[in-house]
Amino acid sequence: MARTQGLRAIIALLSGALFGAGLVVSGMTDPAKVRGFLDLFGAWDPTLVFVMGGAVAVMAVAWRRAARMDLAATGDPMPGPPPARLDARLFVGSMLFGLGWGLAGYCPGPAAASLLTGGIGILVFVAAMLAGMRAARWLA
Repeated sequence: MARTQGLRAIIALLSGALFGAGLVVSGMTDPAKVRGFLDLFGAWDPTLVFVMGGAVAVMAVAWRRAARMDLAATGDPMPGPPPARLDARLFVGSMLFGLGWGLAGYCPGPAAASLLTGGIGILVFVAAMLAGMRAARWLA
């Protein structure tokens, strides 16, 4: 059991480091680049489409492969797909996420990656994000 948890922690660390490196290399930790993507009627920057497309392509292959597997790399049973629920919480959460992303130019992944390179602005954003997560748990 302890070996499985250690392996999970190592896999999570390596996955997070790879994800963060990808965000930094692709420039997605720059809020101006993200806001440029969201500015459809101004100076639109389409580079985020390629980053998202690359992520979707990799995950499409990973999900197809995972569907044929009985056990995860840790030896645990593979989890089934989550229930597909379209409810008010999903819509409100999506709107709040999009609003924060559009205003700040950050979402949780790039914000965490930017903690190493950003200034006071990213610290304020991450503090507000964590407060929002806490409030969401409290309201639920």
